[in-house]
Amino acid sequence: MHKALKDAITICKTLLRNGYDAHVINAPLQEQLLQKAKSPAVDIACEPDLESLRKLFPEARMEPEARAIAELEENGVLFRFYPLVTADASHPELSLLRITPTMAAQIDPRERRELRMTGFGSPAPSDDAYEGFANVATGAIRLTGLPDETLRHNYLLAIRALRFAANFDLPIEPNTWIAIVRASTRVLDYVPNSDIMDEWRKVAAESMHRFVRLLYDAHILHGLIPEVAALTSVYQEKDGQPVSVFEHTLECMRRYPEEGFHYDWLGTMAMLFHDVGKLYTGEYFDGQWTYYQHHRVGAKVTRKILRRLHFASEDIDLLCHLVKQHMRFHFMMTDRGIRRFKALDEYPRLIAMARADFQAKEDTPTSFNHNMKYLDRAETPEQMLEPLLNGNDIMRETHLKPGPLVGLIREALLQAQIAGEVTDYDSAVAFVQGYARKSVG
Repeated sequence: MHKALKDAITICKTLLRNGYDAHVINAPLQEQLLQKAKSPAVDIACEPDLESLRKLFPEARMEPEARAIAELEENGVLFRFYPLVTADASHPELSLLRITPTMAAQIDPRERRELRMTGFGSPAPSDDAYEGFANVATGAIRLTGLPDETLRHNYLLAIRALRFAANFDLPIEPNTWIAIVRASTRVLDYVPNSDIMDEWRKVAAESMHRFVRLLYDAHILHGLIPEVAALTSVYQEKDGQPVSVFEHTLECMRRYPEEGFHYDWLGTMAMLFHDVGKLYTGEYFDGQWTYYQHHRVGAKVTRKILRRLHFASEDIDLLCHLVKQHMRFHFMMTDRGIRRFKALDEYPRLIAMARADFQAKEDTPTSFNHNMKYLDRAETPEQMLEPLLNGNDIMRETHLKPGPLVGLIREALLQAQIAGEVTDYDSAVAFVQGYARKSVG
């Protein structure tokens, strides 16, 4: 911090101790101006008038151009005192002065476009996505000039800042962040959902979980997709401890793009909505939460949300299909179940969703591993997996009693089917009868 600002803070503390409100006006901007100034000067906002100031600072005098209440020169620094807006009926943001005439006069006219200050006019629209942002090489996402004023000229920049922060995995500069939070309701009021989604589609699949977290922390998600934001108040268990469904959702979104789905934006978006139905199906019974049919209910809720966000109809159908079917791979399936599963559209994505889900829960992947092994069996014709006659059929046709021989005949029948020697029911009956005669005789 510049020494002049430290001295200004000392003056403010003196005023506060004597019962007067005071603060340094827009310290970040004044810090920048001080770096370039030949003669250091700091502007302060305060309650007292000139007479009251002189009682505390006898050297205070009238400011020559009457732009301020008074000025005071100490230790080679010129301090200017501007009045606080103290009327209860004034606009809230007027209570915190952002820029003064003397500060504006120090700004190079060529830099005023960057500052985007009220009174200097709005800049012409630009196709440059980085217009209004400082160079990311600084290590943070920062709006140029006065962040609040920059946003007032284009509230879409708030969404873009979140997008940059997610994609580049960079923090948002504190003054820019608080300006975005302050503007959250205006973003929702003035930025069309279609424009927000245009920015969202430029978020990489692997960065999506960070983007949604930022939307939530900035209080934008609450108005954009309240159904998802509400999942912070819905809980499920992880390692015997309650965890919000929202946190689980973000972890699923982080896990999904792994293992071959790095660029699958739609699949990652499906993970955002896969548990949204839990908000509507949750029941607490016998000491635990249940969410029966949350996948079917969630698909219906997802369709409503996506229409509101102006998604294309084909994307809506795809995402609702993934949400509706995402539980299929969670349970240990038979050969028949696996065949039915592989007949579903987008089944590779459904497998990736199941993988992300159990990884996020840190569950033992017994069912998942079982189903993955059975996927290969689904490529084998059914007649090569099960014999045409079961044990009861064999005993009926051969008049054998239950015993090891029935099992041997069943296995021999399956091998005959695989070899093509048995192709239908009648040939299967003839085979087991002949095999039984040879074995018994």
